[in-house]
Amino acid sequence: MEIEIYADVVCPWCYIGKRRLEQALESHDGDVTIRYRPFQLDPSPVSEPRPLVDALAEKFGGRERAEAMFAQVTQVAAGVGLKLDFDRAVSANTFEAHRLVRFAEERGRAGEMVEALYRAHFTDGVDVGSREALIGLAAGIGLDEAEVRDHLESNAGRRELAADLAAAHQLGVTSVPTFVLAGKYGVTGAQEPETLLAALAEVERRESGA
Repeated sequence: MEIEIYADVVCPWCYIGKRRLEQALESHDGDVTIRYRPFQLDPSPVSEPRPLVDALAEKFGGRERAEAMFAQVTQVAAGVGLKLDFDRAVSANTFEAHRLVRFAEERGRAGEMVEALYRAHFTDGVDVGSREALIGLAAGIGLDEAEVRDHLESNAGRRELAADLAAAHQLGVTSVPTFVLAGKYGVTGAQEPETLLAALAEVERRESGA
């Protein structure tokens, strides 16, 4: 079965959803192929990195509300073994990060690249909108640094990525993470592993005609 994951690498619930899916698949016997699909929570340009808490304080009506949201999601993330450090996180436009994921996918390394991007943003305080940072992250998972640099400094994949982002909206994806199972069954949100396992079983039953 193919599972398409629509997500953004600066979305904490997407990070949690990825880990919960991985936990679910540990108890799943069927063959599964995961495809990472791009989505941007905020496509606005970011002229320079700034503390994420400051950026979201403006969006959510004050620093206190932003910090309360951070505390909640940090606690949930800890429950699946993830450490989120919002005090270090910086705001970033993720278009180039998604370009990098497409590049990594062509080399069979998308999962590793996505994981590295999440960890960089949420744990290490890396600006995932920075080209140099992206090149370093790609090299860190074993991709050829010169090839990555050439790719990101060119226009390669820009048109295709823009089309993928538009396609997500045309499919009706409005929030992430969204999991699409077998090309036609959607599950939205960072669902618990048990819920995802049940969804996988139900899709397999339907697809087999049982």
